[in-house]
Amino acid sequence: MRCEVGVRPVRTAVVALAGALALTVPLALTACTTDAASPAPPPTTSVAAPASPSGSPAPAGDQRGALISREPVPDIDAAITALGATATRVVYRSTSGVDGGGSEVVGTVFTPGGPAPDGGRPVVTVGHGTTGVNDECAPSSSPTLLGTTNLVRPLLQRGYVVTVTDYQGLGTDGPHPYLEPDTAAYDLIDAVRAARTVVPDASTRWAAIGVSQGGQASWSAAEHAGAYGDGLEFVGAANLSPAADLSGIVADGTVEPLSLPQKMFLPYLLEGLKVIHPELNPDDYMRGALAAAPDVTLSCVTAKLQEKWTVATQLTPADTGPRTAADAERMRGWLQDIALPKTGAGGPMLVVVGDRDNLILPQWTSRAVDNACALGDVVEFDTRPGEGHADGRSVPGAVQWIADRFAGVPAPDTCAEGGTP
Repeated sequence: MRCEVGVRPVRTAVVALAGALALTVPLALTACTTDAASPAPPPTTSVAAPASPSGSPAPAGDQRGALISREPVPDIDAAITALGATATRVVYRSTSGVDGGGSEVVGTVFTPGGPAPDGGRPVVTVGHGTTGVNDECAPSSSPTLLGTTNLVRPLLQRGYVVTVTDYQGLGTDGPHPYLEPDTAAYDLIDAVRAARTVVPDASTRWAAIGVSQGGQASWSAAEHAGAYGDGLEFVGAANLSPAADLSGIVADGTVEPLSLPQKMFLPYLLEGLKVIHPELNPDDYMRGALAAAPDVTLSCVTAKLQEKWTVATQLTPADTGPRTAADAERMRGWLQDIALPKTGAGGPMLVVVGDRDNLILPQWTSRAVDNACALGDVVEFDTRPGEGHADGRSVPGAVQWIADRFAGVPAPDTCAEGGTP
């Protein structure tokens, strides 16, 4: 890591931009950025296994989450080793939500120090926020998992086994199906299975927690916990600033005026949609500086920050938005297809939003929660005054919410109280 003070005005601005995209973990983004000249060591050859070919059979039964390789991570964040915990980098089998075939996914499993409690250690699977859409953006390539260890630490302090998936296509062959919820759900659930192989005293009880992109992943994992999570005991999911329903970007045949963070997020969104819809032409939705510098706009969230700031200062209102009403309707349909909820959740959920979130607007998430309530879900919906996207102040309460679920405390239910305000 490198902390610079000589370019503070520009650095502060671009870090604020990256922080609004947040898409990593809320506790981490400061004026320290990864030194591009000194990249973190990549996984060894045995771990960086290629993904299964497209169309290969999906794993079934014990093959879900089955380990392909594992190795200790000696260079993990010192704040993790200070807790007496160890880290293991794994490659495990999972399922593609795009074509239904098999895939290989990289993840990191954390084992707490000390003896396990009676009944085994509960497992928490973590959905990390957006780090990017390219292989170099895989969290497992970084000692801090690109900031995600800040969310791992409080869970380890509770004595939980913690597992963090990179998601399919990050660090393995093939594209990353960014914001495709079924794929993300399978990755999180199979990461639990992989963790139980690494940690023999891990129990079948598990919870999910995620932030932003990861909040969508943890929500989707809750929806798949029953059928795909067979053989495991799901207790709940904490979804922080979840990218549950982005269809509000398009309304009445037009794109709503986008905030600056939303404009800088648009290239990632289109790249993910293109995996599901190869016919998508990004030029139909963005132009100008955003379209002219894909090496910048599609780089990892915390990479090329000064270049991203330059792009941001060049944007005009005409640079974002569908060219035609048909393009707008097409995008709205694509976003509705990946919107949550899709079905009822397999257990209670916590959904947290900041009322100053200008990336994933609070009203979008409120609508998604209303739809979940209509499906019969048990949801505690927490709108936090004065907080923005992926605000770290929500993490302690979310960790306590998970602890309460493992302890058998009945989950609060906003739905039973009449839904969201």
